[in-house]
Amino acid sequence: MSDIKLNFIVIDDSKLDCFIAEKIIKNTGRSENCNVFQQATDALEYIKTAQVNGLKTIVFVDIQMPVMNGFEFVESFEKLSDGQKESYCIYMLSSSINENDIAKVKGYSSVKHFLNKPLTNDTIKAVLEDY
Repeated sequence: MSDIKLNFIVIDDSKLDCFIAEKIIKNTGRSENCNVFQQATDALEYIKTAQVNGLKTIVFVDIQMPVMNGFEFVESFEKLSDGQKESYCIYMLSSSINENDIAKVKGYSSVKHFLNKPLTNDTIKAVLEDY
């Protein structure tokens, strides 16, 4: 496994899931930054103005959230300029294995994979090995 540092963004309305994901990510030793958002709208605003410092950013976004759900987040993200999008790699999360959600995720060019919640050490390890 490479030791290249990455930025991470976790978007989930569950405080507990955010807390667990942040701990696991920081324990990998691969995290330069880990930003956690409970509202997808806040994460989108952050991405629009973030300085990515040349590092790739892995985004974990929950599908089921109030205000702006994961699909709405991705639809808004895909409207950003190519220059803004190129540093980000999105993984969609859900605790329900809904075939329609899985099929819908495959329709987004900026979404790399669909993952089951909660994030675990093994899931994060698999994502990092994907890099």
